[in-house]
Amino acid sequence: MLCAVAMFAIMDTGLKVLAGTLPSVQVATLRAASSLPLIVLYAVLAGRLSALKAVHWPLHLLRATLGVLMLGSFAYALRGMSLANAYSLFFVAPLIITAMAAWFLKEQVDRKRWYAILFGFIGVIVILRPTGDGMLSLGGLMVLISATAYAVSAITVRVIARHDSIESMMFWLCLLMTIIGGAIAAPNWVALETKHVLPLVVIGITGTVAQFAVTYAFHQGEASMIAPFEYTALIWGVLIDWVLWSVLPDGITLLGAGFLIASGIYLIRHERQHEEDPAAHP
Repeated sequence: MLCAVAMFAIMDTGLKVLAGTLPSVQVATLRAASSLPLIVLYAVLAGRLSALKAVHWPLHLLRATLGVLMLGSFAYALRGMSLANAYSLFFVAPLIITAMAAWFLKEQVDRKRWYAILFGFIGVIVILRPTGDGMLSLGGLMVLISATAYAVSAITVRVIARHDSIESMMFWLCLLMTIIGGAIAAPNWVALETKHVLPLVVIGITGTVAQFAVTYAFHQGEASMIAPFEYTALIWGVLIDWVLWSVLPDGITLLGAGFLIASGIYLIRHERQHEEDPAAHP
């Protein structure tokens, strides 16, 4: 998951560059399309072509639709937001995943972890600053939509992974996202230029590695345990913003992110304590 977050941060940098000149849904489509050749190449070299067969078609279609919504919304938000600010709001996704894991996957989330989730949502309110000049804007709303779509998608991975391979989930996600996103973006498609090539290559490579890593993470571990590692994205966001755009998040944003990070750290420690106690699980 740590590897996935680092790769996603580099990929998001490419998305931010593309979002400045291309429609957001087109950016989402190109992100998916850029990974397809690498996924097929991996399957061929690893002798895993047969693993591309899909079983749960409705869930693959749902996940691809959520993928277009997630990436399209996030790309739109990045037009006017720094990576660090966008990540600070996106941190609500692990909280949503943990809550949904309890309801839909029947994973154990006790009262103390529910308190931690509530504490994290207070951080979201601090970041949005609904009574001030904060990020309660269309961009902020788009990040929240993106985070919710990501959370639902992460839950579907746990269901699909019971019967489908990681290669299958990766391949059909990107192929269906390319088809769905391409159909939506077609009327307003903008012709690509030479300046778009490098960001697309970066997005294709890092996005593929990141997707394999995050899919493997949710395939092997409980969603409520894996999700909090998302918080390391803030480190990458601040670093990239500072190096490339000389921008740093303000104190209130960092304070709100601190609430979210604290809740995530508690969730991780709490889960480890349960793993160390044989009586904690049936």
